[in-house]
Amino acid sequence: MSLIEVSHISKDYEVTMPRPGAGNVLKNIFRPERKIVHAVKDISFTIEEGELVGFIGENGAGKSTTMKMMSGILYPTSGSITAAGICPYRKREKNAANIGVVFGQRSRLNWDLPMLDSFELQKEIYRIDPAVFQRNVDMFVEMLRMQDFYRTPVRQLSLGQRMKAEVALSLLHEPPILYLDEPTIGLDVLAKQQIREFIRERNRLDKTTTILTSHDMKDLDSVCRRIIVLLKGEIVFDGSIGRFKQEYQKEASMDIEDMVRSLYEAEQNQERHG
Repeated sequence: MSLIEVSHISKDYEVTMPRPGAGNVLKNIFRPERKIVHAVKDISFTIEEGELVGFIGENGAGKSTTMKMMSGILYPTSGSITAAGICPYRKREKNAANIGVVFGQRSRLNWDLPMLDSFELQKEIYRIDPAVFQRNVDMFVEMLRMQDFYRTPVRQLSLGQRMKAEVALSLLHEPPILYLDEPTIGLDVLAKQQIREFIRERNRLDKTTTILTSHDMKDLDSVCRRIIVLLKGEIVFDGSIGRFKQEYQKEASMDIEDMVRSLYEAEQNQERHG
């Protein structure tokens, strides 16, 4: 049995479509027009223990929505998900013990205190053994080169320093699954490289299954062994990073948005011509 099994999941949203013009103000309030948006459309895949998987696609492709369903934050409209033997969105408390999560720049660090205080809070929330906690703190501080600022109030840290602390925080309780949504966005080259190295090393040492979204192909090339490409809520490629490079050498050098559109057009042409 795979560590993560995603079976025919879809996610629909109902959104309000305001009518333009001053004459439609009351209609927009009392009789608003609504539209169903299909964010994810009947996708299926499995992820084995220890895999490093990258989700890529243009903005609105369904990457973050898929990850939020996998991590238990969102319910799918249809389909099912199993992660580490449980349904993540139905058994959220049990699921929380199995996952580490970093969603962009939504910080879980206490803004006014040093990051070590947030680490201590994480220790109490997850009931981490004191010896395991201290070992991981010492290891993570060294691996992510945080010695110079781990006692500095979070509000005084740079974006790269805060993101290092976020990634370390998510792994203190040694979860088998790690979800990272754009963890290197806006960071400098050195901070990006240190975070990539840290993710790879945790996977090597603990077999931490890692699912990563990014618009940076260097993140995917450095960290992931497999990529899943999404466009308009559908999977248009699922395979090894090596096969992707071999089959789509031209696209691999493009921006993410152009690359995904190119893949989608190639798939559509193949379907039309059998």
